[in-house]
Amino acid sequence: MLFNSYIFMFGFLPVVQAGYFALNRIRLFKYAKLWLALSSLVFYGWWNIRYIPLILLSILFNYTLGRYIHSGKFRPRTLLIFGLSANLLLLGYCKYADFFITNWNGLTGWKVAPLHLLLPLGISFFTFTQIAYLVDAYRHQAREYGLINYILFVTFFPHLIAGPILHHKEMMPQFDRLRGKLWNWNNVLKGTLLFSIGLGKKVIIADTLAGFANSGFASAAHFVDSWVAVLSYTLQLYFDFSGYTDMAIGIALLFNIVLPQNFNAPYRALSIRDFWRRWHMTLSRFLRDYIYIPLGGNRKGFWISIRNVIITFLLGGIWHGAGWMFVLWGLLHGVGQAVEKLWARRGTPLPKGIAWLLTFTFINVTWVFFRAENLTIALRLLKGMSGINGLGTSAVSSLKWAIVLIVILLGVILLRHKTEIQVRSWKTVMAMALIFVLSLFFFNRITPFLYFNF
Repeated sequence: MLFNSYIFMFGFLPVVQAGYFALNRIRLFKYAKLWLALSSLVFYGWWNIRYIPLILLSILFNYTLGRYIHSGKFRPRTLLIFGLSANLLLLGYCKYADFFITNWNGLTGWKVAPLHLLLPLGISFFTFTQIAYLVDAYRHQAREYGLINYILFVTFFPHLIAGPILHHKEMMPQFDRLRGKLWNWNNVLKGTLLFSIGLGKKVIIADTLAGFANSGFASAAHFVDSWVAVLSYTLQLYFDFSGYTDMAIGIALLFNIVLPQNFNAPYRALSIRDFWRRWHMTLSRFLRDYIYIPLGGNRKGFWISIRNVIITFLLGGIWHGAGWMFVLWGLLHGVGQAVEKLWARRGTPLPKGIAWLLTFTFINVTWVFFRAENLTIALRLLKGMSGINGLGTSAVSSLKWAIVLIVILLGVILLRHKTEIQVRSWKTVMAMALIFVLSLFFFNRITPFLYFNF
């Protein structure tokens, strides 16, 4: 079930919301949480009902293990290692089995048949969420919670499929706050506005850019069409993923739940490190807290910190998908940050304009590897972007609307000052309604969110 679908907006969401607040109104608080948890499982099972047993077994396994780890009575370290191994093995089997089989066959000449597993939606997200819970239980940073609260923490449908990646301590207590069980018009209006903005980002902007990006990655070979293709994808990915995040945060607010922000104008970043403070911020937090810092962070010397950041982003690349292009993309971001650390050691900061241009160019180049299906396509586009194959100015006329849209969107991203969403006047409500109604006209080309693939 997609957020940008009639069945979700006019069927599932209002029914779930009405049931949740009705049960809270008659003080059946536990049943209200159970209703929300069961509704979240229905939302997840709508894609493929066969995945419900998988996510439930994962939840029960991690919840039980977390309680034993928290009690400290049964060798917590051994249980933690067992839990991490089990979660990573499940993720590895579902997401990477065919990747390993294909590469093994290529290396050895064997003919092991691929499993052709259909990737369970959101498995990367709910696995990381629960790994963080187990680690925090081991560190005595996690309280003990009831089973329904834990199920709701993992499955709460706004974040289940593509994040944000949640931390238990910022999420679980919210379901027990009394004021969160009452209908809140301010949250409803603010949440609806965020949802409408996210919907517009996705169906009006991202899906329009997708056509330019797809055709460009399929055939672009010259300077103009290659840059149009890559910039289209750069903007498509941002508006698609940040649109999903806005919708998720908005939907959660309808239930008086505050989800963490995931984006903060990433294309204004002045360094690669700055980019990762602004892009997919909850993933960056996870990589820092559960990989980079446990490896030693920057506590063991400069060169060890270089090693740690490369390992961290290499693993981040692997998390995104089973393919060498994702590995290369993650490695490039790790090496890029290592180069930045070396440059910072010189004590010669770059002018802001040059720093932004270098960072934005690097981000665009690395998105080529992220999007391209293979190295051949990536190299074709990079050659085109460099001008080796010529300018290809004849393509300007056929791509003029794509160029105009890219220029406008980049101008908005770079010049607009970020402000907190507030519903203060009827003009805001009218703008929200206009975006929502306009978005409905684009429902003839409904597509899944890009990060559903990860």
